[in-house]
Amino acid sequence: MKALDIHELVDKIIAGERISREDNVSYLLDTPLQELQEGAQRLQEHFCGNHVDLCTIINARSGRCGENCRYCAQAACHKTGVDEYGFLSEQEILENAKANEAAGVNRIALVTSGRALTGKDFEKALSTYRTMKETLSIGLCASHGIISRDQLRQLREVGVTRYHHNIETSEGYYPEICSTHTYEDRINTIKAAQAEGLEVCSGGIIGMGESWQDRIDMAFALQELGIQSIPINILVPIPGTGLEHQEPISAEDALRTMAIFRFINPTANIRMAAGRKVLPDSGATAFRGGASATITGNMLTTSGTTIKEDMGLLKKLGMTNQ
Repeated sequence: MKALDIHELVDKIIAGERISREDNVSYLLDTPLQELQEGAQRLQEHFCGNHVDLCTIINARSGRCGENCRYCAQAACHKTGVDEYGFLSEQEILENAKANEAAGVNRIALVTSGRALTGKDFEKALSTYRTMKETLSIGLCASHGIISRDQLRQLREVGVTRYHHNIETSEGYYPEICSTHTYEDRINTIKAAQAEGLEVCSGGIIGMGESWQDRIDMAFALQELGIQSIPINILVPIPGTGLEHQEPISAEDALRTMAIFRFINPTANIRMAAGRKVLPDSGATAFRGGASATITGNMLTTSGTTIKEDMGLLKKLGMTNQ
C-alpha cells in the first residue's frame, strides 16, 4: 500500500485493505500526532465501537524467577525487594476474582513468575480455574510462561479461554533484553496455544531502548500471528533491574505507538497496560486515539488507576465496557 493521506488510508483500511510489512510506513512517524490519533479513533470506532474491554490480573506467584529479562522486577538476578511468595490459595484468588467481577471487569488473568508453571503449582492453577469457571461468569485468562501443548489443552478444558504471552519487542531487539530464552520460544508458545483453541493476548513493552522500527516490526509480527488482544506496556524503570537507568519514554511517543498499532492491527483490542500513569488524563487521550482496552485495578506498575476511576472515565468519554 503506497503512502496516502491519513484519512484516505483510514478509508482503505475500513474497506478491507491492510498495511503490510512490505509497505513503507515512515509517514506514520511523520504525521502530526493529533492527525494520526484522529485517524486511529475512526478505525477504533469502526471496528470496536464505543466498547472498552477491561481486564485485571492477580499476581498468583511472585519472585524468584530464573529468567534474566532486563526489565523485570521478579527476576532472581535482580535485587529489587519485590514480594516473593508461592502460589496463592484458591480461596484468596476466588475472593479477589469475585470482587473484580462485581466491579464490572470483563476478564481476569492469573499471572505467575518463572519460566513455566509446572508440577503441584500447575495442578493448583487447574483446580482454581475449574472452580472459577463453575462459580463466576468473568472471562478467564492465564499467563504461565513457556508451557507445553498438553498444559495448554488442560487449561482450555477447565475453562480458560485466553492465554497471555507477550513477544515483548521485535525479533531483532529481543537478544538485548533476554538471553535465557529466545524470541522463537515465545512465538512457538503462542502458536501452540492457538493450536489448542485458545485465544492469545500478546504485546510488548516500549521504552526499553528499542528503535521505532523495532516497534513497527513488533506490530507486524502480532498482525501476522492474528493476535486480537495487544497490551502495550510502557517501561517503568525499576531500581535494581537491568533497565533501571533507561530514560523514560515520552507520553507523545507512547500515544503515537498506540495509534500506529491501531493502523497495523485495526480490528484488535489495543490495550493500555503497565506504565499507564505516563499518559495524560489517566489515558483518556489514548482511549480517543486507538486504545480500546486497558488493564485496570491496583497491581504492579499499572497501580494508581482503580476500577472505579476507570468506570467513571469511560462514562465521561461516552464509552462502555458492556
